Amino acid sequence: MKLILSLLLTLLFWNSNAQQSTASRQVATFTIEAPQLKTIKKIWIYLPKNYVSSTKKFPVIYMNDGQNLFDSKTSYVGEWNVDETLDSLSAQVIVIGIEHGGEKRMEELTPYKNEKYGGGNADNYLDFIVKTLKPYVDKNYRTKPNANNTCLWGSSLGGLVSFYGALKYPEVFGKVGCFSPSFWFNRKEIFHLMEDTKTFKTKVYFLCGDNEGDDDMVRDLNSMEYQVNTKRCECKMLNKKIIVKGGQHNEKLWREGFKKAYLWLF
Repeated sequence: MKLILSLLLTLLFWNSNAQQSTASRQVATFTIEAPQLKTIKKIWIYLPKNYVSSTKKFPVIYMNDGQNLFDSKTSYVGEWNVDETLDSLSAQVIVIGIEHGGEKRMEELTPYKNEKYGGGNADNYLDFIVKTLKPYVDKNYRTKPNANNTCLWGSSLGGLVSFYGALKYPEVFGKVGCFSPSFWFNRKEIFHLMEDTKTFKTKVYFLCGDNEGDDDMVRDLNSMEYQVNTKRCECKMLNKKIIVKGGQHNEKLWREGFKKAYLWLF
């Protein structure tokens, strides 16, 4: 029995390592020191099809959980197919996928410490993006660096930190993709921060499913949309909310919602 189990585990390991990358030719990687987090981050970068043959500058989307965006080989339970979707649209945008911190993911993507789960290191994570990663990207690639052309995007805890990033750095992030945000993790603090925000000009695309495990997701999303609308005139059409019937908290929901969200934001 132990021999069979050993063989099965070996086969599983071999299949995992043998799996071919599904990332398109438009995707490359590099590493960069993240002094704010005392680590080195792997970064995925998607460049438009016409990047090399043109001299134009492009908007940039900074996306959390880079492992899950482009490649099924590196994803946890399925990728978003961001590259294939953008390729099909001949999209004129650069995407920067930021490696999550593995066991430190919860710390990096949460603004405040949760009494039960800990966390609360998002300030340093966002400082890394704003003060280290973005300057590097703007220096080495042809970007449109202003807020109107800079988006922060994520799902789950990545959705939470993306929305928080817009509140903390409104002069940097003019657009946010906020998928299934885990507002529950810091519900009291994030809602108080939103309430204390005098103006909010960021363009936000909210998305969640109505079957993500409990009613808190939809309720929190509706409440946050209401708070956002109190900070600006609804006539400006700066936010959109999509609640997917039967949608669950997984990559399938986010993958299927990505195209429409991108087209609306850009």
